[in-house]
Amino acid sequence: MKTVLITGCSSGYGLETARHFHAQGWHVIATMRTPRAELMPLSERLRVLPLDVTKPESIAAAIDAAGPIDVLVNNAGLGLFGAFEATPMATVREIFETNTFGMMAMTQAVLPQFRLRKSGVVINVTSTVTLAPMPLVAAYTASKTAIEGFTESLVFELAPFNIRAKLVEPGFGPGTQFTANGTERMQGLIPEAYAPLAHSVFAELGNPTAVTTAADVAEAVWRAANDPAPTVRYPAGADAIALSGGK
Repeated sequence: MKTVLITGCSSGYGLETARHFHAQGWHVIATMRTPRAELMPLSERLRVLPLDVTKPESIAAAIDAAGPIDVLVNNAGLGLFGAFEATPMATVREIFETNTFGMMAMTQAVLPQFRLRKSGVVINVTSTVTLAPMPLVAAYTASKTAIEGFTESLVFELAPFNIRAKLVEPGFGPGTQFTANGTERMQGLIPEAYAPLAHSVFAELGNPTAVTTAADVAEAVWRAANDPAPTVRYPAGADAIALSGGK
């Protein structure tokens, strides 16, 4: 029985992905900053562990408690809407600490066991803003684009050890935790000069032609985890597939 460790499982994509892998018979290590076991089905194949990807000691404790794993899904992330001009650098650093450096730290923590076993999969969840950038998410886009380049390099670096690195790229998912987090952090980040642009962006987001669901992301992560092919990118959702050229 294979084991997957997933970060950011308190809601949205992470929660649905944990449930999906569990339903497929896998052993699931669902992690989140504040554990909420009631979110998951009671099962001997499921463990809920505390994990803050911005804290090295928390990462070390979670990896130690999890034991051997076969797949790491780096899903934890923070959203941010706002004009870059008005975004404090402290906020930019907060976004990078979770979305970029936290993802890197988690990857670095599991690679020794993958390398020794000559087996393992690292799946990094990014976003289609890396394919089609949009206004008011410059810092968020930068944090996710960095991970795309990071992952593409790892593909070659880890190949000699039979370790695969993959990217899952969700499209726009209204009602996800990104939207909630982004709205909360947006307070004060839309100066009056940017208000017309913000109004236009939010009007378009409020009437999307296609959206990505949590189930779409869970399925894409599942495919990435089980696909032995050298495919690196897995778009998740109809809008993501369209942006990626139907791949």
